[in-house]
Amino acid sequence: MPNANRGAVGFQSSEFEQEYDRPSKSQLKREMEALQKLGEALVAEPRDRVKRVPMPEDVREAILECQQIKDHEGRRRQMQYVGKKMRSLEPDEIAIIQTTIDSWRGASKAETAAMHALERRREKLLADDQALTELLDRHPEVDVQHMRTLIRNARKEQAENKPPKAYREIFQILKQLQTQAALAKGEAAEDDGQEQEDDER
Repeated sequence: MPNANRGAVGFQSSEFEQEYDRPSKSQLKREMEALQKLGEALVAEPRDRVKRVPMPEDVREAILECQQIKDHEGRRRQMQYVGKKMRSLEPDEIAIIQTTIDSWRGASKAETAAMHALERRREKLLADDQALTELLDRHPEVDVQHMRTLIRNARKEQAENKPPKAYREIFQILKQLQTQAALAKGEAAEDDGQEQEDDER
């Protein structure tokens, strides 16, 4: 028996297309969760950083207020409000916030890697006398006597389980040397660029 509804007014094909053009429920849920997480990431950052992020003032205020709430339930409710505010943002505003957070994370990773490299260099100085000779070759400005004394004291601190005063000072000196080397490298690169410009003229 033929279907009586077939060929009746019903849905037009264009209405079906519009239906399919809309994001699915699961996609919308994923987008909402992503924006909630973005809001949580901002709440976890220091206040001065949040103040520098380009975003509407009402969204920033919701985030800064959430940072101040200590009560668990109150904070949870405010966090939901932050998520709601995040969902009111335009795609380009969300993109700017995401890029800013990514740049912080990139910088943090680089800082952590540099710190680990300094720690390894310090361990090498304590374990191997040759490491000091190598350090002096690279940085002749280092006070040899002072550095030898610090290494000796740091070894003693470790052996006698004393507070790591000399151990920390070695780290600070290595950090200072690294900063100076980076600055010198930057200046050298600028000079090279200037010379190249002069040559091109």
